[in-house]
Amino acid sequence: MRLSDFPPFKVIAEALDVITSREKLERVTTTPLYSNAFYLMLNTGVMALFGFFFWIVVARFYTEAEVGLGSAVISAMSLLSIISLVGLNISLVRFLPHADKPRELINSCYTLGGLISLVVAGIFLAGLGFWSPALAFVNQNAIFASAFIVFTILWTLSGLVNYTFVARRRAALALYKGIIFSVLKLALPVLFVLFFHTFGIVASWGVAMAVALGVSIFMFLPRVQHSYKPVPTLKLNLLKDMWRYSGGNYLANLFSTCLPFILPLMVVNVLGAQQNAYFYIAWMISSLLFAIPFAVSQSLFAEGSHFEDKLKENVTKSLKFTYLLLVPAVIVLILVGKWVLLAFGQSYSASALHLLWVLSVSSLPLALTHIYSGILRVTGRIKELVAIWGFIVLAVLLASYLIMPVTGIIGIGYAWLGAQTIVAVYILARRLSV
Repeated sequence: MRLSDFPPFKVIAEALDVITSREKLERVTTTPLYSNAFYLMLNTGVMALFGFFFWIVVARFYTEAEVGLGSAVISAMSLLSIISLVGLNISLVRFLPHADKPRELINSCYTLGGLISLVVAGIFLAGLGFWSPALAFVNQNAIFASAFIVFTILWTLSGLVNYTFVARRRAALALYKGIIFSVLKLALPVLFVLFFHTFGIVASWGVAMAVALGVSIFMFLPRVQHSYKPVPTLKLNLLKDMWRYSGGNYLANLFSTCLPFILPLMVVNVLGAQQNAYFYIAWMISSLLFAIPFAVSQSLFAEGSHFEDKLKENVTKSLKFTYLLLVPAVIVLILVGKWVLLAFGQSYSASALHLLWVLSVSSLPLALTHIYSGILRVTGRIKELVAIWGFIVLAVLLASYLIMPVTGIIGIGYAWLGAQTIVAVYILARRLSV
């Protein structure tokens, strides 16, 4: 086999051909599969970039312990919002394009998601001493506890709004929403640091989210759904048809997104707030890489929901597009990771660099997992989807819990890389069956 025949070089050659051809470049940028994936990636990139500067500001004005506790609280709210979605986000993408009453369906999903998040956040706070003793201080302040519940509801609604944009193939609006959120939250930690300490970190995210969500609901949503108005609605007859689909996807979505929010809670309780600060920053930076296959998978799912007959063709395009962007990004992050972490402080570079390297490499097998997840959602093979992500979650949590006290935070990276590699081998054995 000639070197030029090796698949990675084929992908690079095709990419260069596209980049150097104006006609082909225009065709790529106007293809919904690519354009929506691009906007989703750009949204994640913008949020991560501003998040990068946000945590630099926070690291300079707050102690490492406050950074660790603040990131753990934010992780808890994010996890609860994912639990509260109960698969409604995935079902919006699958069923909204062909819904007879789209406005009522959207409002019913938002209302149900908001109510569930209210209950879930309340239960979490009631049992906080059991779930996460390190965060028990939240319950000791009525304002902090109330804000925790409100911010969790906002997080849930924000996720549903983003998936509504994806369902309507208007991911650019998710980008605009992300920019509003990212810009607003950047200055708030400095304003809050004198009075609120750990709460200042959390409030910065929550207040910025409230503004971005308000703009999205009242200005952006009417652009994708004609005559849309946010009216509390609970039309269960509209939801029952998609509930069976939602149930399986709920478990799969919960498994696929919960680890970044469970692991900080585990670290802060096992290794302490300072180590969690190092872990959280390394994972946050690595999430830039993870966002590439995730965005392509979401775009593949949306396209498959509209045109299932073109699924095989779109899978091939998705794989090429993903690895074209991912491979160079992994190499760059490994090379410059030390200096990126130095922006947060010398201790972050010394303690989190090796973890950052391992997480960067893990994005390569993770890409296969995400693309295959898109295939399974479109084809309705939800049991297999749940099994794959269930294995990843159980393997990573069990392995991390057992080896973390010995290896420190790097053990989590090894557990994550190992689980993704095993799943990637399984997917290759299945030949990415469509």
